[in-house]
Order: sequence, then C-alpha cells, then structure tokens
Amino acid sequence: MGQSQSSSLAGAAMAPPGIPVGPGVPLSHPAPVMSSAPGMYLRESNSSLRSTARSPLLVSLPETEDCVDSSGVEGPDYCSDIPDDILACIFQFLSTGDRKQCSLVCRRWLLVEGQSRHRLSLKAQSDIVPMIPSIFMRYHSVSKLALKCHRRSISISDDALILISEFSRNLTRLKLRGCRELTDVGMTALAKNCKGLKKLSCGSCTFGTKGINAVLDHCSALEELSVKRLRGMNDRGVAEPIGPGVAASSLKSLCLKELYNGQCFEPLVVASKKLKILKLFGCFGDWDRFLETVTDGNSNLVEIHLERLQVTDMGLSAISTCVTLEILHIVRTPECTNLGLVSVARNCKLLRKLHIDGWRTNRIGDEGLIAVAKHATNLQELVLIGVNPTSSSIDALASNCQKLERLALCGSQTIGDKEISSIAEKCKALRKLCIKGCPISDQGMEALAWGCPNLVKVKVKKCPGVTCEAADFLRANREALVVNLDAVAVEPLDASTSDGGAQEDGQEPPPMVSQVTVVGPSSSNGLSALFKSKFGHFAGRNLVACPFGRWSNIRGGSLNGK
Repeated sequence: MGQSQSSSLAGAAMAPPGIPVGPGVPLSHPAPVMSSAPGMYLRESNSSLRSTARSPLLVSLPETEDCVDSSGVEGPDYCSDIPDDILACIFQFLSTGDRKQCSLVCRRWLLVEGQSRHRLSLKAQSDIVPMIPSIFMRYHSVSKLALKCHRRSISISDDALILISEFSRNLTRLKLRGCRELTDVGMTALAKNCKGLKKLSCGSCTFGTKGINAVLDHCSALEELSVKRLRGMNDRGVAEPIGPGVAASSLKSLCLKELYNGQCFEPLVVASKKLKILKLFGCFGDWDRFLETVTDGNSNLVEIHLERLQVTDMGLSAISTCVTLEILHIVRTPECTNLGLVSVARNCKLLRKLHIDGWRTNRIGDEGLIAVAKHATNLQELVLIGVNPTSSSIDALASNCQKLERLALCGSQTIGDKEISSIAEKCKALRKLCIKGCPISDQGMEALAWGCPNLVKVKVKKCPGVTCEAADFLRANREALVVNLDAVAVEPLDASTSDGGAQEDGQEPPPMVSQVTVVGPSSSNGLSALFKSKFGHFAGRNLVACPFGRWSNIRGGSLNGK
C-alpha cells in the first residue's frame, strides 16, 4: 500500500482510445509514451486494464477539459479542486491495479501518480534498454528499485545500469536478481552515481569483488548488504579481500549465501563496529576461524544465523563472546554439539530466540537444552527440529523459561504425551505451539485444554496419533483457541530458512500429498479448508522453515511485497 507498492508499468502507457486525455492541465514535461514490450512487465498481467473504459472509478468521473469519462455526460470537475499533494496521498491508499487505472484518467493524474511512486520493479531484460529514459522520466522519485531477469533471458548490461543510475541518483534500495550481463564496471558507476544507497541485495549476478568494493568505497550510508550466488566470486582460488571501505562505519546487516569465497568479507565484518545482524547460509569452507576473528572485540552482534555451514563448537564458542546476542539460528551444522550450545547459553544471557535443527544427528540434546533453560531465562521463542530431548530437558525449559511465548517441536521421536503435559502445566506465557512429526496422541492434546492459559494457537502436523476428535475436544473447551490439525504421513523435514533453494534452480517441487486440515471457527486467516487441503504441502514447508514468522499465511511468502 502507498509508497511501498511496486509498479509493473503495465499501466504506464498512455490512455487507450476509450479514455481521452484532456489538455486542461499543462505538464511540466510531455507525458512519456510507454511501450508495451514484454520487458516492461513484472509479475502482473494487464488484464486489469482490458476494461478500463468500463471501470466504475473512471465512469463516475464527470467530463471536463481535463477528465473525460466514457459515459459522455458533461458536468463540473470537482477533482480539479484537489491539490496535487492530497491527490498523491489518496493514491497511496490504492492497490497497484487501481493506481494504474487512475493514471489513465487524465494528464494531471498521470503526472501525479508517477511523481508519488517511490518503489519500482522491472524485468531487467535487454529489450528494456530503449525505454529506460521514458520510464525514469515519469518515475523520477523512485528510491527503491528492483531489477530482475529470468535465467533464460538476456539481462541488461553495464550501459543500461549506468543509465539507470544517472536517472535515479536518489536511490536508497536496490535489488539485483539474475543480471548476468553486469560486470564490475557497471557496479562501479552505480556506486559513484548513487552514493545515498542504504540497502543492496544482489543474487545470481556475474560481477565480483571489485564491484562490491566499489559500493563499499562510495556508499557511506550503506546499512544492509546481501550477497547470494555472486558468480564473479565463485572462484575456488584466493579471492580479493572485501572492505572495509567507508560503508563499514554504517553497515548494520550482512547476509552471505552460497558463496565459495565468503571468508573474504572478513575485513568488512571486523571493521563494521555497528554490525548487528550476521547471516551465513550454505557458504563453502571452514568458518570457525572467521567467527573467531569477527567476534573478537565486536560485542554489538545481536542476531546470528548459521545454516549449512562447516562450523564446529569452536565457532559456537567464539559466538558466545557476543554478550549482546539475542537471536541465534543453528541449522544443519552437524559438527555442533552440546558443548558449543552450553558455551553460548552460559554467556549469552540476553538470548530471546533460539532455532536449532539438529539434522537428527543427536549431537545436541538434553545437556545443551538444560544449559539453555538454566541460563537463558529471557527466552521467548524456541524451535527444535530433528532434536530428541527427553522429559528432563523439557521440564527444565518449561519451568525456568517463564517468558517462553512460541514453541515449535518438529521431527522429534522423544516428544510424547508426557512432555506435552509438562508444557501445558508449566508454560504459563506460551501463546503459540507447533508440533510436527512427533509421537503424541489425543491424551497430550487434551492436556492443553487445561493448561497454558495464554495459548491462542496450536498447530499439529504429521502426528498420526492425534485424531480430529482431540481437536474438537480442545476447541470445545477453549473456544478462543485456534486449532490446526493436519493428519498426514510423516515426510522428510526441510528446515532450511534461506530462500531460493532447489526450486529456484529449476527443479520441480515434491509431489503433493493428501491432507486433512481442521481449522477452528475463530481462525483469522479466512482461508477455506479446501484451499488448505490442496496447498497444505507448501504450508508445511513454510512451517518448518519458520514456524512463527508465517503463522497466519500458509500460502508462503513472496519476495516482492506490495
């Protein structure tokens, strides 16, 4: 909504014959003529514009010199009395499709709509190059830009990126996806022209360390940097060090995904004293020494994600020196054991969120979780996947972590009715509970009817011992409680929290499985049980990937929000 809405430019064309454009209000510059070439569209079709002339919004407008509707009825134009700034505020409350239709009403609305749009998303294919000047003449206030190209298409080159950067010198956020024709030359020019850049996210591009270093050397306000599958860096040889540059003084978040030479970011991390978030996903090489170096003297890290990394207890011991740490994800790091988790729990007493995917290696269990229960008393969210705790550690967590509000237990063979009953009895602050692939029965579910007084939502997936009768019983005794029961056979768990997995590489998603979904009458998502039964498999993927981040949206997230 508002300035955060993206434009596919499907509605950027001049008005169709059914909507005449009046000459009443002069333009500061001629309205650009937008082509309907395929490169001008992103995600949205132009089906919403096929009946523009019949749109109730446009038909209701009276005919004047400036605004003419298709009804042919003349009358005063009350809209002309609305100041431009007020009209821009009104546009902020409209959806993307409605904004595009409004831009076709008259020249003035076309101009105001373009000036008030701050976010733009384009298909960055080579055939868009001739239209770049007209696009950015209209949308000259854009500060957030996304350029994406399909892997089978030819992306824009350095010349196009340089041209875009010259038109968008006020750019603060930039996302590059699949721009394989870009090199270090284009990124260097971009960095020089857009020195106010605050957020850069690039994935599957071909430029390398020189392009990243150029951004770090010129963009002194850079706060977030995300680098994924940077092909120019995927050389198994020795990579050029990255950073620190002037951006080190402002950088707050760094995310590295699937890089061969991710360790070359070490100078940047060491020099970034304001860095609070560090995320490492699927990067090659040994990361123990990297973590030891970057955490030495850096006490400002608040959030650390480790996923599919070669890291051991030495790396966790280094992380334990970050006494301000509040969020820690340890996902699919099979060499991490109880020893490393104990070290983190003893020193990071501010820990609020802890996600552990033990990958069923049984190297993290009771010893580590009991240490968490003893020292991390501020814990509010705990996710255990592929971990097999017993009643001793579950009792300790339920008794000591009195602030625990969100709990997810997935793929554990030791979580039964006894453990659920302990949680129901002792977790007074618990609000959301997720159980997946655990050997619980109706008896454990019934215990929730009398415990956890603040519980608002329970989600049970792939637990064959739980029947619909237990869900009905729980709902009957606690009418305000939302109960989601999904009774299917257990399938392999996928706890990956990073985006762009196998499906991004063109592989087909796993086959669908039949499901039975039971949703309480007070469910806030408003989706039908039939929809959930058809698409419940994808809901399961999101549940494991982030059991709490998408509680109310089983359809999965989108990389391009409105």
